Amino acid sequence: MRPRKCRLVRSSPRARFFKPRGIPLCELDVVSLKDEEWEAILLIDYRGLQQEEAATLMGISRPTFSRTLSCARKAIAKALAEGLAIEIDGGDFKLVGRRPSTMKGKKP
Repeated sequence: MRPRKCRLVRSSPRARFFKPRGIPLCELDVVSLKDEEWEAILLIDYRGLQQEEAATLMGISRPTFSRTLSCARKAIAKALAEGLAIEIDGGDFKLVGRRPSTMKGKKP
């Protein structure tokens, strides 16, 4: 198996947790969304880029980007359909495009 290529992520979410209103977090199951999955959603669904362009920005192939986007959409759909919380954290990525003092390395 080939080693997994580190994804390039250019932004970090303002909030890392989302949950249904009126339900305490301790009563909710949590769906995880990796940082690179969040970036894929941001590039395609929020910024309106094409998959080829978004894949290039993330430093991965278009098929890999497509799989990442699919996983992200499934996680979000599950959370919405089942009333679950969403946590954005982790993955194999490098935060790029910021000043060196705020640059992060790979996340576990």
